[in-house]
Amino acid sequence: MQPQTGVTTDEGGTAPGDGRELALELLVHGVGGTTPEEMLDDPRTVRVTGDETAGIHRRRDDADAECRAGEYRDRPVPEAYCWCNLTSGNSARALWLVLLPFMVANLAHWMRPASTGRSTAVRTYGLLVRLLALSLTVLLVAAACEVALDLTAWQCAGAEACARGKSWLGFLSPEHGGWWSPPGRRLALAALVPAALTGLLWWLSHRTWCAYESQPPLRHPVGEDDPEAGARPALRLPGFWYGRRLVARLRAAHTAAGFLTVAAALSAAATRYDRRPGGSAWLDALGWALDVTLVAAGAFVVWVVGSRGRSEREPDDRLDQVIVRALPGTALAILAAAVLHASWPRPGWASHGRLPGDETFGVIALAQGALVLAIGATAWWLTRSAPEDRTVLGGLGGAAVAMLACALGALMSGGIAQRVADWLDGPGTPGMEGGSIDGPPVLLSWQASIIPLLLVVLLAIAGYFGGQNWRRRRLEIRRMPVEYPGEQPDTARTRRIAGTVARAGLTDCAPWFIGTIAVITLLLGGGAVLGAWCTEEVPGRAAEGGPGLVAAGAQTAQALGSWLIGLGFILFIASGRRAYRDASARRTIGILWDVGTFWPRAAHPFAPPCYAERAVPDLTWRMATWTRSTGGELVISGHSQGSVLAAAAVWQLDPRTRRRVALLTYGSPLERLYGRWFPAYFGPGPLRALHREVHCWRNLWRRTDPIGGPVLPVGGTDPEVDRGPLRDPLAYGRTAEHPLPAPILGHSDYQADPVFAEERTGLLARLPDVPHQRIVPVEEECPPPSDRRDGSPARRDTNGRGGASSGQGDSSGRSSG
Repeated sequence: MQPQTGVTTDEGGTAPGDGRELALELLVHGVGGTTPEEMLDDPRTVRVTGDETAGIHRRRDDADAECRAGEYRDRPVPEAYCWCNLTSGNSARALWLVLLPFMVANLAHWMRPASTGRSTAVRTYGLLVRLLALSLTVLLVAAACEVALDLTAWQCAGAEACARGKSWLGFLSPEHGGWWSPPGRRLALAALVPAALTGLLWWLSHRTWCAYESQPPLRHPVGEDDPEAGARPALRLPGFWYGRRLVARLRAAHTAAGFLTVAAALSAAATRYDRRPGGSAWLDALGWALDVTLVAAGAFVVWVVGSRGRSEREPDDRLDQVIVRALPGTALAILAAAVLHASWPRPGWASHGRLPGDETFGVIALAQGALVLAIGATAWWLTRSAPEDRTVLGGLGGAAVAMLACALGALMSGGIAQRVADWLDGPGTPGMEGGSIDGPPVLLSWQASIIPLLLVVLLAIAGYFGGQNWRRRRLEIRRMPVEYPGEQPDTARTRRIAGTVARAGLTDCAPWFIGTIAVITLLLGGGAVLGAWCTEEVPGRAAEGGPGLVAAGAQTAQALGSWLIGLGFILFIASGRRAYRDASARRTIGILWDVGTFWPRAAHPFAPPCYAERAVPDLTWRMATWTRSTGGELVISGHSQGSVLAAAAVWQLDPRTRRRVALLTYGSPLERLYGRWFPAYFGPGPLRALHREVHCWRNLWRRTDPIGGPVLPVGGTDPEVDRGPLRDPLAYGRTAEHPLPAPILGHSDYQADPVFAEERTGLLARLPDVPHQRIVPVEEECPPPSDRRDGSPARRDTNGRGGASSGQGDSSGRSSG
């Protein structure tokens, strides 16, 4: 029997399931995550759609609210979207700390300044950042080669004093005389370590690519009723949150680059020996053929990275099958050929000193410095076409962050090399008198030696900003009587409030802090490369014979820097290990990813995945399908990072649906952080465009909030979006409403302010009356109470229909539409 079909409109009756007066509040939490029970203030919640990674939850009593619309005439139905497990739920995600340089490089791509009519410069900026990201992959694999091939297989295994007492290394020692004793075979065996690391990075990227980038977005045609169809903000483009093709292409290129780096390390050692006088002619010829193949393959990898950027205007479902499949396989075949070439017997070959090719780190450092300068020059050129006063560092924020990505990569690569060298050498100091091995390349020792000087500069900068904070606190203390007139002064209370406001203002000093560090790091890094290449000695030995103070300072800097760079790497590993076991530490690290992995992987495919490529389509599907199936009105309420997700999701709606949706943001970094650091996507132009497209938008902020702020501080139009600053604390002293001291809320608990409920009600009242027709199977939407087991409310699927759904949703956690 066919179910009856009912046609209802906004002017229709009040039959069960009629959404004529039904309103929905979709809550989106911020950084660090929370539970559905905390968001909905009810211990009894059910998941109405989604999976264990991300889902929509309601109070159990509200699960079938669409069937009882009359009970919700004076309040919206609250439901919570929980996405915290996308970034901090799995213990293994704590190990993503080692991918931090890749994530920072990816951020630099999105920090491109806003521009007008300079498309070539925009493409050049993206190309430069992608090349810098490729250099970071090469640096990581080169560091693994340094540890496995140079320090372990070449230096320590080849030196009797170092190999003595290391049973796990004895079978590689020449004194053992085994099959693995020749240098080429030792190197071939050790090459398994960096090759396995490259394979692991490929697997992680492919696994997350299937879960994030490969999820299709909600598609809707750009019709004639779309007033912005001709010129739309980037985040509103249908393909913005769908990076399937580009990430697959970059993953293939970076994987190939990793394998080719290992092959180059093997080839450099073998071919240098073959080209000595009296070497084997046919091995020398094979070496030349291998070198030419490596150069050609490397050039092709660079072409793959540079030839195509993001495609955002429409979702691009195509894959470059030849590149995605053949490029990594070809690079692996070249690596296999290099292994075979290095393993071939070479009588009389012995390992001495450092592995040939240690100048690679200097070449990488110079290339990265040149790329950072080119990124800065391109950003400056783009800024000139559309200058914005609130853009950080005059548009050079991307260059500064790119420099920090390079510094983090150098810290991690140098840290592990220094610590492994110290461990292998035992009581000796690598590269100095008494050491059994020469240690890592000279440049890494020079880079470690600049860390103490960099720390001194950092302390000076921190002291300056500490003084600024003290002066700002004094000013806040003086203005407190104006903020709370008529109150009995309380010195301790005043200082606490003023201190909170002053510390919240330090967020606006972060750009200059980061910019200063980037400039100093660039200068000191250039000095380290120059010193290493001019002296070809570690700093302590290079300063021998100089003035006593200089020699003592160089030796101290080298020793202290070696320990500091190693300590930095150990702290990375320890943080990941603690977070793997400790849920609270894992949540703290997850906060870093909440901010850093909002953006798609446009520059580095091995960066942690972009959770917004799952969260934004989740929210878009939910809003579109619920309003379409019920005809109701919806306010999406986002806190902190959740407000950024909410804005991005509203941007993706079609114009008709967007007219039924109101936006409420609070504690929002939309302008204060995103607008200033990512001006091309959240700058004044895009935010004003969002204001025009969203008919009802209100933003709440406090002066005590270190993250949130106004979203339209300049150029706002009527009705104004921002309301604030809200009073915090709500009461200075004890009152009838607050008999106990009111807390200083800062970035949290915006719902505790009466203004929140007032603004939410006002938004729903301001939504325009849009005629809406829906055709629903009445019998399916609201089953009779007798059909519900145990008298419990009917569970809802994502379209608002009742049923006995378990709430698991489809495999991707999205609504079925």
